[in-house]
Amino acid sequence: MPMAEDQYGRQDPRKQYGQPAEGEGVTIEHPGRTGEMPDRPDHGEESYRGCGRLEGYKAVVTGGDSGIGRAVALAFAREGADVLISYLPEEEQDAQETVRLVRDAGRTAVTVPGDLREEAQCRRVIDRAVAEFGRIDVLVNNAAYQMMQPGGIADITTEQFDRVLKTNLYAMFWLCKAAVPHLRPGSAIINTSSIQAFDPSPGLLDYATTKGAIVNFTKGLAADVIGKGIRVNSVAPGPVWTPLIPATMPAEKVESFGKEESPMGRAAQPAELAPAYVFLASQESSYITGEVIKVTGGSR
Repeated sequence: MPMAEDQYGRQDPRKQYGQPAEGEGVTIEHPGRTGEMPDRPDHGEESYRGCGRLEGYKAVVTGGDSGIGRAVALAFAREGADVLISYLPEEEQDAQETVRLVRDAGRTAVTVPGDLREEAQCRRVIDRAVAEFGRIDVLVNNAAYQMMQPGGIADITTEQFDRVLKTNLYAMFWLCKAAVPHLRPGSAIINTSSIQAFDPSPGLLDYATTKGAIVNFTKGLAADVIGKGIRVNSVAPGPVWTPLIPATMPAEKVESFGKEESPMGRAAQPAELAPAYVFLASQESSYITGEVIKVTGGSR
C-alpha cells in the first residue's frame, strides 16, 4: 500500500493509499482489534512528523486504542503533548500499542479503561487526567459505537438504539460537563462527527442521528463556553479504515468500503484524519469555534 513519506510529502491523493481489504471481505468480532483486520490501517507510525505544535499540552482522547483515536494520540504526542486515552477493557491490547507509540515519542501516556456509557466512568476519565497532568488543554470526544443494520429501522432494536445514543451522545455530554471547569482559556474541545450527519445511510440510521446531534451540540457548546476562552469544534470524517468497519458491517460492504462513498474512490486511513485534530487543538486555529471540518475525500 503506497503512502507518503510524511504528511508534508506531495502526492496524488487518489493514489496515496490503496483500497483496503479489496478482495478480502472479512468481518471480525466487535469491538474489533487492529491485529485481526485483513489490512492494517496507517495511524502515522511511519508517516506522521511532529513540529512541536502542541508542546507541553495535556490531552484526553476517548476511543484512543485504535483507528482515528490512535492516530490522534500519536500525532498529539509527536507534536509534544502528554495523552490520556480511554477505551473498553476488551481493547487493552490495542490500547497498549497506542501507549507504546506515545511513549516512543517521549511523552507521558495514561490509560483509563472502562465503559463511557456510565456517567461515573466519564467523571473518572476527567478526574484521572487532572490528577496526572494537573490540567486538561484538549478534550477529544472520539469514542463511538455503530452496528450496521441493512434492513434499516425495522432491524434497529431498542437495545442497540440505546447503546448508540449512550456511547455517542451521553458520554460526550458527561465528559464535556466534567471537563469544562478544568479547562483554561486557550483550551479546546474537539468532537468527532461524521459525513453521516449530512448524508445518512439507512442502515446506520441510529448512528447517523447521533452524528447529526454532535454537530448541533458542538455549535451550541461553542457559544456557551467561548466566554471562558474555550473553543469547541468538530471533525466530520468520511469513510475511514478502522477496526469498527469489519466489526460492524457485512463482508460485502467491507470489501468495497470507501470505493463508492468517496469521489476519491477509496477510504481514508486514520493518519489522514489526525492533522485536522492537531490544527483544531493548536493555537493556529485560535479564531475558529463552533465549526465542522469535513475530512471526507470530497463527499458532501
